[in-house]
Amino acid sequence: MPRSQQAEIMDDPGQTEADFAAALRDLETLNRITFAYAPLLRFLDRVVAARPRRSISVLDVGAGGGDALRAVARWGRDRGVKTELWGLDRSPWAERHAMAKGTPARWITADLFDLPAERRFDVVICGLFAHHLDDPTLVRFLRWLPAHARDRWLILDLHRHWIPWAAVWAGTRLMRMHPMVSHDGPISIARGFKREDWKRLAAEAGVAAEARWVLPFRWAVEGPGGP
Repeated sequence: MPRSQQAEIMDDPGQTEADFAAALRDLETLNRITFAYAPLLRFLDRVVAARPRRSISVLDVGAGGGDALRAVARWGRDRGVKTELWGLDRSPWAERHAMAKGTPARWITADLFDLPAERRFDVVICGLFAHHLDDPTLVRFLRWLPAHARDRWLILDLHRHWIPWAAVWAGTRLMRMHPMVSHDGPISIARGFKREDWKRLAAEAGVAAEARWVLPFRWAVEGPGGP
């Protein structure tokens, strides 16, 4: 079954700040109960182990409410690594929500493709954002990542399968999550990926990428930074 192209409400620029903030709160809850940060922090451990350092700069693309950046900040404090954190999101409400939650990051409100070529970071991460892109845009994004990452880049996203689809459909309703989350959650799964998708997209982009399946029904796709 190919990736769904059904639109998600969260991608509608006409959404209100109140709805956007409520949806981000529920998404953070989902991320927390599904251990979404674990593969991100393991990735950072590998980056630091491969090249020991006292500081690291991290850009989160599609940063939303900044919950992943807050997890990275805690990781840095626990390991004695100074973190220079940046969030990038095109929503005008993302920065306000992230700052209200105490996210220790600087912010860029823009389309990712508008980021100047000279802006580079040690690591670029992207959690649950790639499925919002259609295939041609995702191929462009895969080429963008090594151009802006010095060391490594990481995409964490959803595995397209009926089990997580059913779990998200039922779970968001049982927990009475915001209607945007209940609507978009199953669509996000249907817009997710299988291993053959990542192989095809990376080949089209001409980038080196390794796709690993991680619990629960997620993909961790990573590759080296550019010269």
